[in-house]
Amino acid sequence: MDRKAFERRLEQVVAENRVTIAVVFPLVGAVGLVASATGRLPEGLAFNPYLLLFGTLVMRLPLAGALANLVTRRTVFWLGLLVAYAYVIEWVGTTTGWPYGEFAYAIALGPMVAGVPVGLPVFFVPLVLNAYLLALLLTDGSQARLPVALGLVLGIDLVLDPAAVALGFWTYPSGAFYGVPSSNFVGWLLSGSVGIMAVDLAFDRDALGRRLGDVTFALDDFVSFVLLWGAVNALYGQWLPVLVAAGLGLGLNRTDRFDVRRLPRGVRRRAS
Repeated sequence: MDRKAFERRLEQVVAENRVTIAVVFPLVGAVGLVASATGRLPEGLAFNPYLLLFGTLVMRLPLAGALANLVTRRTVFWLGLLVAYAYVIEWVGTTTGWPYGEFAYAIALGPMVAGVPVGLPVFFVPLVLNAYLLALLLTDGSQARLPVALGLVLGIDLVLDPAAVALGFWTYPSGAFYGVPSSNFVGWLLSGSVGIMAVDLAFDRDALGRRLGDVTFALDDFVSFVLLWGAVNALYGQWLPVLVAAGLGLGLNRTDRFDVRRLPRGVRRRAS
């Protein structure tokens, strides 16, 4: 199977399984995570690192399907730098406490090397991509896309970190926002800025805009994020992060990319 055929097949699989990928997986995942944290799952299943990584990869499929045919050497270069940055800054963070504040992983999120998850790029880079794509749609690609994307990255962390701390994924010595210190959000602004600039340089913006117009499932991974982490926060009664998740959901709804009944137009044409 050549690259074009693979890309078409990936689009078709995602389009035909949108509800399962974007809705069922995150909601089942939220219940499974809370059940793991509260001792309701057997030891072999509770926080199983390979199941965590597998579930994350499945929910990333819409993003991969939407962007695969836009990947060039330029894309590989800038996203490769972002992946390297993610590893380095996470290792620095776990060993020095800068820039996120002193923290430590309490649960293995897949294989770990030097205290950092090997799958870190799968967890971090798509969050930046989602924020950038949503900002691109909300701002029609204007210069406002960069600060809007950074604001969305901060919103993502306001949802993610409190839920992760509640589950015990990682811990901070103290923190005023559901156990998360303000230094963490400052660190995310730094890493988010680096990530957004890398993504902005990685893609042809006009081609990316056209692709977003053709593929309605491009932000389904963001939908999964809102459902998964919003649900975890709700199950723990952490209502401020739930409100932030709802705000992100409203932003998604404004882009007309949330209707799982719609297939990408390109897929429909090829199927007819």
